[in-house]
Amino acid sequence: MEKTTLQRSTQQLTNMQIFQVIEEALITTPPIPHDPYKESLKNWATYCLRDRGFKVVYAQNADFAIEPKGREKLYFKVTTNADDVDDSSNWIVWDSSKKSASIIPLSTSK
Repeated sequence: MEKTTLQRSTQQLTNMQIFQVIEEALITTPPIPHDPYKESLKNWATYCLRDRGFKVVYAQNADFAIEPKGREKLYFKVTTNADDVDDSSNWIVWDSSKKSASIIPLSTSK
């Protein structure tokens, strides 16, 4: 039982580290600013994530997924409307008034 708990806590730490890199790629230091008139939020987000070395792949029930090495895929949806956010996946939300993105991780409290 302890081994399973340890594995989960290690996985959580790794997910936290992954989300820190995602935050850097999209919020702190994106390689290019998002311009809604030039590219979609999805295209911008996938470009920024690929620029940080993430493998971005197709996802049937989300806008895209990333495949961290040796890990399960992390699924993402993108929106410009915070009211769209639900507990179906991780979210990238663009706030046009602040001209910034935010990341809303999938809730782990199911």
